[in-house]
Amino acid sequence: MLAGALVVKNGWRELRTKDPEVQELSELLQSLPLHSLEARSLPSFRSPDSVSRKTTDFMTNHPDYAGGSTRCGKPTLLMIDAFISREAEMLEAAQAIEEGIASGELHLLPAQPDEVDEAGSTAIEGRLLVRQALARERNPKLRAKKIKQACAQGPLRCEVCGFDFARAYGELGEGYIEVHHVTPLHVAGTATTTLDGLACLCANCHRMCHRSRPGESWRTPAALRQLMRASSGQGVLLPRSRELCPSEQ
Repeated sequence: MLAGALVVKNGWRELRTKDPEVQELSELLQSLPLHSLEARSLPSFRSPDSVSRKTTDFMTNHPDYAGGSTRCGKPTLLMIDAFISREAEMLEAAQAIEEGIASGELHLLPAQPDEVDEAGSTAIEGRLLVRQALARERNPKLRAKKIKQACAQGPLRCEVCGFDFARAYGELGEGYIEVHHVTPLHVAGTATTTLDGLACLCANCHRMCHRSRPGESWRTPAALRQLMRASSGQGVLLPRSRELCPSEQ
């Protein structure tokens, strides 16, 4: 990810071994206690040459690169796709990782035992883990205002499928709904959000709006509603308890 960030900031061009940024990244990666002392003592381990080569992989495997591509692994190809589709988000994540290494925070994470046994049939779960996370700022007051606005217009229901939490769960579901940004924050970036830019959704529809698939990383509630209609027309059964929201009637 860090090598990819260098390439993106360099206009998707590779960086040579003697480039100061390559030298700095090499030193940063070598400082991480993620591998054995034997591996870290090898001259080629996370060397400037290896970092430079990785930047070449990113450049030559970009879809718009006109020359021949170098051979690289699937993780690099996945990173290239991620930087193309979510450049700003990936650059922020790379910066957070770099800062975590430089500050020493990531050095404090204890080593964990293997989670999967040799047969691959069991795994260790339930351990307390420390994770570094990058999250976009959200205003909780907007959620409350959106729900209040929706309640004033009628029963509080999912704007896509019409699911009513109060009807399904009684008192437990009263006043509950998930509030979704119609345009995801990683796309909108830093911007002013209005109530019209939010939608009240059930958990299922909320997840489906965010679910990625080839060529599509997210969809609006309106687009999801069209998908449901198309699926219904093809004989896919919708829940019997489903009620149409006002925009569908």
